[in-house]
Amino acid sequence: MTSYLCTCRRHADAGAINGVRRQLLGRAALASLGALGLTALSGCSDPSSTAQALAPVEIDRSTSCELDGMLLADYPGPKAQVHFAGQSQPSFFCDTVELFSTLLAGEQVRTVRAVYVQDMGQADWNAPRGHWIDAKTAVYVVGGKRHGSMGPTIGSFAQETDAKKFAAEYGGKVLRFAEITADMVDLSGGALHDTRM
Repeated sequence: MTSYLCTCRRHADAGAINGVRRQLLGRAALASLGALGLTALSGCSDPSSTAQALAPVEIDRSTSCELDGMLLADYPGPKAQVHFAGQSQPSFFCDTVELFSTLLAGEQVRTVRAVYVQDMGQADWNAPRGHWIDAKTAVYVVGGKRHGSMGPTIGSFAQETDAKKFAAEYGGKVLRFAEITADMVDLSGGALHDTRM
């Protein structure tokens, strides 16, 4: 089981955030105790059922993004899914930038059991389906010219040769999972800060 820190951004004053953090820490402590109990009980269950629960889930026409509610099937570019502890279904992201922004920010902590992205060396960029790969072993292209649902996105690939080919054609830098930093996935722009809207 892999753990990451991830966040959901909230706009509130510092006092409210601190109160929420205290509540979350209390809930997290209770959840941890519950998870410990479930872990102890899971020793009696079939291990294949745990592996099955962590398998990637395919999107359909109604699958929506955890952060903004956008329908994944309506947009181009790589998608992502995170299997959080305590959730029966994964949280989906309509863009890999949103995925990394969530995983790399530290305001709210949730235990991550698995993360998948799509292999764009195999999937159709304009209508990606299937081809889910482990996000930690994937190779990424940051700064390329191809767009996803949120504009410029991070291409995800199973093979480094596919990532290099993509970077040669569309620009960008080839990186591994651990090399992607929070400043590369800042979501502070966009509609939230667009004064023209």
